[in-house]
Amino acid sequence: MLRLEKRPQPSRAWVVLSPILAVILTMIVGGILFAMLGANPFEAIRTIFWDPIFSEQFSGFTRPQLLVKAGPLILIAIGLSIGFKAGIWNIGAEGQYIMGAICGAAAGLALYPSDSVLLFPLMLVAGALGGWAWAMIPAILKTKLGTNEILVSLMLVYVAETILASAASGFLRNPEGMGFPGSRNFKEWDAVYNGELIAGTGMHWGVVAAFIAVIAAYVLLSRHIQGFNIRLTGEAPRAARFAGVNPTRIVILCLGISGALAGLAGFFEVTGPAGQITIDFNAGYGFTAIIVAFLGRLNPIGILLAGLLMALTYIGGELAQLMLGVPGAAIQLFQGMLLFFLLATDVFTNFRLRLAKKEAV
Repeated sequence: MLRLEKRPQPSRAWVVLSPILAVILTMIVGGILFAMLGANPFEAIRTIFWDPIFSEQFSGFTRPQLLVKAGPLILIAIGLSIGFKAGIWNIGAEGQYIMGAICGAAAGLALYPSDSVLLFPLMLVAGALGGWAWAMIPAILKTKLGTNEILVSLMLVYVAETILASAASGFLRNPEGMGFPGSRNFKEWDAVYNGELIAGTGMHWGVVAAFIAVIAAYVLLSRHIQGFNIRLTGEAPRAARFAGVNPTRIVILCLGISGALAGLAGFFEVTGPAGQITIDFNAGYGFTAIIVAFLGRLNPIGILLAGLLMALTYIGGELAQLMLGVPGAAIQLFQGMLLFFLLATDVFTNFRLRLAKKEAV
C-alpha cells in the first residue's frame, strides 16, 4: 500500500519540476478532452501552444497579442502573490480590475475633450486608487470585524459587475452613441489612448508597468525588510507577532498593493486594447491571474513566465475555436486544468510516496 510521508524539508527538485509536470499533464488530459469533443488532440495542442508564435499564417497577428494578453495577467498576479505570501487570500481581483477601469475612465471622461499631457497620468492615478479603494473594503472588514477576505473580496466582484453594467448603460454612456451602452472610445482620443509604443510588438504602457511590477516585487520580497515581514507572516504567524510585525498593517499593505495593481491593469486595458467601458468589459483576467500566481510559484520571475504561458493559451485557445471548432468552455476547462494539476503535483514538494508494509495482526 502506498502512503504519503512528510519530507524533512521541501524538495527543491519538485519545486522546479512541479509546474513543468503540471503543464505536461494538462496537455495529455486536455488532448483526451479535445479528442472526446471530436477534434484531433495533437492538432489542438499544436494550435494552442505552437501556432500563435511560429505559424506563418497567424504569427504576424498573434505574436503582438502575447504581450497584450500577458500584461494584465502579470500585473494582477504580482499583486495577488504578495498577499498570498502573507496568507492573505484576495480572490476578488476581478472586481478591483473592473473598478480601476471605471475610475480611470471616469476621470478622463469628466474632462473630455481635454488634450492636456497631465490627463493620462491623472487617469492612471484614478485607476490605481479605484482598485485600491475596492480592496480596502475586505481589508478593513477583516482587520476590524474579523471577516473572511476570501468571501468578501469574491462577493464584491459581483457588485463591481453590477456597477460596470450601470456605468456602461448609464453615467459613462457615450452621449453621442445613439443610446447604445458603452463609453466613448478612447482609441479616438489621442491624449489618453494607450497605444503601442513600438509598432507591431503589442508593447504598451500596461506591459511596461507589468515588467516594472515584476522588478519591484522581486526587490520587495528578497531585499526589503517589509518583504521579510510579509513572508514571515505567511510562513510563521506566531513568530511574526513575537517579532513585532503588526498583522493589521500587513493586511492593509498586501490588499492595498494587490488592489492598486489590479486597478492599474483595468485602466491600461480600458484605455488600450479594450478601448472603452462596455457591459462585458471584464474578461476574467482577475481570476486567471490566480492560476498565473500559483503556476509562477508566487515568485515574480516565475509569474512573468507563467503570465506569458497563460497568455499563449488565451491566444491559442481562440485559434482552436476558430480553426478546429473547439468550444470556448473546453478552452476554459483546459486553462483550469493547469491549476488543478499544479496543486496535485505540488503535494510532492512536501511529501513523498512510500510503500507501507502491512502490519501484523
